[in-house]
Amino acid sequence: MASWVLSECGLRSLPGIRFYSKPRPSFPSDTNNNVLKFKTLPGSSSSKFPTWFKRRSFVGSLNVSAPLEVESINGVEEDDGEFDPAAPPPFKLADIRAAIPKHCWVKDPWRSMNYVLRDVVVVFGLAAVAAYFNNWLVWPLYWIAQGTMFWALFVLGHDCGHGSFSNNTALNSVAGHLLHSSILVPYHGWRISHRTHHQNHGHVENDESWHPLSEKIYKSLDNATRLLRFTLPFPMLAYPIYLWSRSPGKSGSHFHPESDLFAPNERTDIITSTACWAAMVGLLVYLSFAMGPIQLLKLYGIPYWLFVMWLDLVTYLHHHGHDEKLPWYRGKEWSYLRGGLTTLDRDYGWINNIHHDIGTHVIHHLFPQIPHYHLIEATEAAKPVLGKYYREPQKSGPFLFYLFGVLVRSMKKDHYVSDTGDVVFYQTDPQLYGANKSD
Repeated sequence: MASWVLSECGLRSLPGIRFYSKPRPSFPSDTNNNVLKFKTLPGSSSSKFPTWFKRRSFVGSLNVSAPLEVESINGVEEDDGEFDPAAPPPFKLADIRAAIPKHCWVKDPWRSMNYVLRDVVVVFGLAAVAAYFNNWLVWPLYWIAQGTMFWALFVLGHDCGHGSFSNNTALNSVAGHLLHSSILVPYHGWRISHRTHHQNHGHVENDESWHPLSEKIYKSLDNATRLLRFTLPFPMLAYPIYLWSRSPGKSGSHFHPESDLFAPNERTDIITSTACWAAMVGLLVYLSFAMGPIQLLKLYGIPYWLFVMWLDLVTYLHHHGHDEKLPWYRGKEWSYLRGGLTTLDRDYGWINNIHHDIGTHVIHHLFPQIPHYHLIEATEAAKPVLGKYYREPQKSGPFLFYLFGVLVRSMKKDHYVSDTGDVVFYQTDPQLYGANKSD
């Protein structure tokens, strides 16, 4: 059951029906100017539904499944001029690319290595200070700081996986293995599945990371599993289990060379990464005998789980929790550009620099080749092209209370998407936290 509950990128939003408090923007009628027609929902005995509870179906247009409030005049939906995030953008990927300064694409391996050196020095320095004082007033502060630094190491390895660390494939591989193996992440296994995530971002079925569960899969889960998947802190501890067994509805492991995740010519890479991961496990076993399991738990074990929570929090918020419902796509409605435009930038305040501006996520998703140290400039240059498709992140305070609030609200309402429709939105299961739950 755990793999259904805690698949890292597997915690997807799910059931229940969300009613919009204001009209959605208008959609086109058919080419003959026929009035838009609505299908009644399955299981209904009446065709006189309130206008806010309709399944949208347009002749020669979008196949959209989402709760909708519609205001009409003479039976035709009125265009109130509101921005529709599901509408195809009026620009192309090449337009965004052209707006980004050329130097933002330049990768500096020395600069990348300087970031690695900085983070490694901080990691060992924190461990030395905590071990020296060995005081219960110091340990909690150490765990928070070191868990954050483990997350920073992951982000640098993430750059290696995208090739934005340097143009040298060998350097990227060596640095990536050292960084990710040290925090128990199989580098190539993660790199390949993460590539799948970027290539299919925003696609209901094909996305790999934090994609939504369909209504059918959601309702196939038992009540306990559903509750655990959307009750904090359990979803924020999901990543290790995701590495072993992926997300609900998907099979395979990041450690197994025969997994569905990988092509036959990638199996050697997976064996290499799994061997490096096993070597790190062996080192930790040795250290547990050398310094004692309790000391190892304090120095490494607890910071590791805080790193996992950082990873799950950040990656979840990059794709969930915006005040405005954002679309997910299927079929012909999906495109690389439209999927990428559903991602979100997030501000982490003073931590932005520590974790290498990973919150600058929209441009990263569209152009993962750009080094992290150029993402802010590239984003500023692209904003005039993106227009309303770019959602300015709200500034966070020093303790990230705002983002924690976003996470809690999203977990309560983003549960699943419809099994049908090429443009779908998250819906809510009103019975998930209630006294009476049904499968």
